[in-house]
Amino acid sequence: MPKLVQLSHYPLGSVLANLNPFAALEKKKIRTPWGNLKPKVDLFPVIYLIIIYGFIYILPYGKYVVGMSWFDWLRSEDGPLENMQFLFYLLASIFAFLTARKKLRDGINLNSVMWLLLALLCLFIAGEEISWGERITGFGSQALRDINSQGESNIHNLPFFHHILLDPSFEISCILFGWIGWHFWPKLDFLPKKRYSLYFLFVALFFFYFDISYSSTIKQIRNDQEIFEFLMSLGLLLHCWSSAIARHKNRKLDKKRKTLKLIR
Repeated sequence: MPKLVQLSHYPLGSVLANLNPFAALEKKKIRTPWGNLKPKVDLFPVIYLIIIYGFIYILPYGKYVVGMSWFDWLRSEDGPLENMQFLFYLLASIFAFLTARKKLRDGINLNSVMWLLLALLCLFIAGEEISWGERITGFGSQALRDINSQGESNIHNLPFFHHILLDPSFEISCILFGWIGWHFWPKLDFLPKKRYSLYFLFVALFFFYFDISYSSTIKQIRNDQEIFEFLMSLGLLLHCWSSAIARHKNRKLDKKRKTLKLIR
């Protein structure tokens, strides 16, 4: 029988293999005419940004289909990227809760407590993304609406938080998740591994560049925050998912080992 052709054996196919962020890093070798590249980090964020700014940015006929350019539609308020962020943060909170529960069974320590806090943080952000269901149910807090920058029932758009704390919180947390964590505290597994660093560092870079442009002599750069916030939500989902799956696999292996010992 003829052998099946694997696309990953060809340069373009090996690049496309990086489009699956859930795949094992060992399978993401990139083949080029000059040799093979073995990245130590996920390259999905790079390919994602190339697709967004190199293809979708110039994709025609969006105005006739969705009423605006495809690019503006993707990054719009309540657009596809923001809705996916809600889903990713919600799933991340579930996986983080599962990991926290398993760790708390082994004892209370810094890692187990921080996993629980990470789960609560992801759940809080998921709720904030949809204004705690106000956009779906129509129910919300009028007191929050009255002082909210966008007239919604959420905290992150309150003037003080939105104008002063929001962007720095993105920059600091993404530098922590994308570099400081795995570099200085590798034993704290509630912090993302080096593999996921680009999901956070690109976000920190964008918000820093966006904020610093306030002080520049040119007009402030366009606000593409939804495009970059999507990467952070996906990075946290991958981190929480991989930890929950790894612990589940380890538990299965432990059961098999115990069974084999009993048989012997």
